[in-house]
Amino acid sequence: MNEPNKTTQTPRHNWFWWIVALGLIIWNVWLLWPNSQPQANIPYSTFLDQVQTGNVTSVHITGDQITGEFAKPFPWSNNQPAAAPTASSTPSAPTSTFLAFSTTFPQAVGDSSLMPLLRDHAVTVNVTTPSTPWFITLLTDGLPILLLVGVLVWMGRQAAQQQSGVFNFGRSKARRYTTDNQVVTFDDIADAEEAKADLQEVVDFLRHPKKYHDLGARIPRGILLVGPPGTGKTLMARAIAGEAGVPFYNISASEFVEMFVGVGASRVRDLFEQAKAAAPAIVFIDEMDAVGRRRGAGVGTVNDEREQTLNQLLVEMDGFDERHEVIVLAATNRPDVLDPALLRPGRFDRQITVGLPDRKGREGILRIHTRSLHLAPDVDFETLSRTTTGLSGADLANLTNEAALNAARANHRAVTLSDFEEALDKILLGGVRPLLLDAHERRVVAYHEAGHALVAWLTPGADSVRKITIIPHGRALGVTEQLPGEDHYNYSREYLMGRLAVMLGGRAAEEIALDDITTGAENDLLEATRLARRMMTRWAMGDLGPVAFQVDEPPFLGYELAQGKEYSESTAARIDREVEDLLKERYDHVKGLLRDARDKLDRLVQALLQEETIGQDELANLLGPHPLPEPIKEMAHA
Repeated sequence: MNEPNKTTQTPRHNWFWWIVALGLIIWNVWLLWPNSQPQANIPYSTFLDQVQTGNVTSVHITGDQITGEFAKPFPWSNNQPAAAPTASSTPSAPTSTFLAFSTTFPQAVGDSSLMPLLRDHAVTVNVTTPSTPWFITLLTDGLPILLLVGVLVWMGRQAAQQQSGVFNFGRSKARRYTTDNQVVTFDDIADAEEAKADLQEVVDFLRHPKKYHDLGARIPRGILLVGPPGTGKTLMARAIAGEAGVPFYNISASEFVEMFVGVGASRVRDLFEQAKAAAPAIVFIDEMDAVGRRRGAGVGTVNDEREQTLNQLLVEMDGFDERHEVIVLAATNRPDVLDPALLRPGRFDRQITVGLPDRKGREGILRIHTRSLHLAPDVDFETLSRTTTGLSGADLANLTNEAALNAARANHRAVTLSDFEEALDKILLGGVRPLLLDAHERRVVAYHEAGHALVAWLTPGADSVRKITIIPHGRALGVTEQLPGEDHYNYSREYLMGRLAVMLGGRAAEEIALDDITTGAENDLLEATRLARRMMTRWAMGDLGPVAFQVDEPPFLGYELAQGKEYSESTAARIDREVEDLLKERYDHVKGLLRDARDKLDRLVQALLQEETIGQDELANLLGPHPLPEPIKEMAHA
């Protein structure tokens, strides 16, 4: 799993609030700062008395505020009551004397005799218009201007971003990973030894390109990783970059294609320009079939954008520079739909299959994914690897995580084997569904699942039954879980016949024990019919002779449409009869098998109704020893 680049972001300081705080501090300091000369705050009547006595030399009138200076120091206390002393009386307990004073002109009443009085006593008069404080002027006049400037700057930036987005529309969306990120090496991949061996040559070329150039050798331009989903194709590509210590560009093929023609080709050019600038480097394109599908396969419709993107990719992979040090890795699970021009030498020279892990590989993958878990002593990786047949690396990673979650929910100090078993049941069977069934439905489900299990138990060579349960899981009312003891890479006709018998065992048990059939066998019948048809048409396991027929419906507008029908109507009718006869023969065989073992069937049903879930050991106690296959029987007698 790829992880995005982690960049450290510095917090952005909001300078606006810093400026506001600084302005408030300056305003408060300005208000609280003491005047250069102390003033006496006297009443207006006292001011008139002092003018009449000739003790006022000058006044300064600003609005309704009057300030001035005394001719002689005037004793006054600013805290005394409003009854001011007259010219003949002085304060009883003065606190200080002042040469300056201030008072308030009574504008509401008015005093027309003030100016003549001041002129008669030779008082110098200065009049100024009251000025608005600078911060008020800033708020009333400057703030709208600042807001307008801010709006214009914001609109300019928005336009610049949109314009930049238009010009960057053709830029590649590839994520670059370097050695500064989390490094993945081949040690982090427990399976696919053959694939890792094939890729070691690529690692050596990226480490020592001069050695190959001096010899005139040409390293493969592209490597196509093919395999089912979840097998670690992307992880394998990152491991190559980690081993070689070179930049790694990761992009999904669907990110090239847009609704505008030419954008995908532009992004391909930009991606390879970045990779060549950082060479030696690796370009990894995931889900290659999204852009690399066969050209001209459509009937009447052509995706010009996708085909132009593919053409540009073909040109970049097979350009004129024979000594470039950029290797293209691609992953897909549909190599059959890729354009032949991609797969020719000079483009994707090699195809490396990354398949499902074997038993040893699953054990190694489990050990890797449990490195950070606290495991209980009863956890046996060999046992887990045997019970996880068919699971991919992604499935095993999910298994370990689900086991850890189960242990946390149960407040365990360590992850136990039972946590892994519960997690495996959840993955294979689905989560437990709280569904209440009545007695009759529980009995029907019990006979159905017991029929599957008993047929599997009595059929030599069939996969062993691990667990039977009539507790609803997922969309199923009951489940019979089978797991092969060993990995299978080739299936015999006898084994497939046994699988057909097990699939039909549930329906046969319902018919024998209940004298009725239900809809619970729908999925069993679909799977059995599909398997029987493949046996007849693909693997020639019937009476049609050693001939394989194409039975899958070709995709609409696909390339296979031009091949036409591969067999006649009469052959199709023969195939249908062969499939019908095979399924009928297997169904009759299963019914006979269950009738002969009716006592075991009833005993197993009673145990299911009581216990609801039966494991492999309890199943052996109920049904006796498992019959051996015929070759093993002959060896045992010998």
